Amino acid sequence: SSGINAEYGLASPITKKLTINTPLISSPMDTVTERRMAIAMALMGGLGIIHHNCTPEFQADEVRKVKKFEQGFILDPVVLSSHHTISDVKKVKEVYGFSGVAITDSGELGGKLLGMVTSRDIDFVEDFGQHISEVMTPREKLVTAKHGTSLSEANRILQASKKGKLPIVNEEDELVGLISRTDLKKNREYPFASKDHNKQLLVGAAIST
Repeated sequence: SSGINAEYGLASPITKKLTINTPLISSPMDTVTERRMAIAMALMGGLGIIHHNCTPEFQADEVRKVKKFEQGFILDPVVLSSHHTISDVKKVKEVYGFSGVAITDSGELGGKLLGMVTSRDIDFVEDFGQHISEVMTPREKLVTAKHGTSLSEANRILQASKKGKLPIVNEEDELVGLISRTDLKKNREYPFASKDHNKQLLVGAAIST
């Protein structure tokens, strides 16, 4: 009942200084907890422990990505280069379920933004060997947002532009993230999310089994 919910809570201390709102911790196994699980656990008030069946550098990078996570922002989007082909975009759709892909000069996050390719660009193309550069929407026609833009402002830009994806770029016009209209529609508040004093999601890292 509402009376019970108001009177009792599930908050549980895990250290003298850290408390989680839901007493659930995911296992530090390579088949269970990497950054995506850790983010999901923290958003729901629990805690994810990144496994150690990897290099220290990989584990530290996974932790870093959880800490950098901002609800609604995609900080590790799928990225291709202009030298990739339409066949590569088709493969992205098969694996990830979408075909809206940012194109950079390096084919990686952090490269100079060159354009975007969506299903609208490739739906009626018959030659899957064509380079993306021949069909993509070029940089000068893209609507973008600067790194540091708030989620509410990014949402406003997306609504005004009627675009499906909003690339986030830094001062050098390098791609640093992406916002998807679909993700914004699914976006909701997580009032019980586990966060540290810097308002970043909590995450742990295993040092042994």
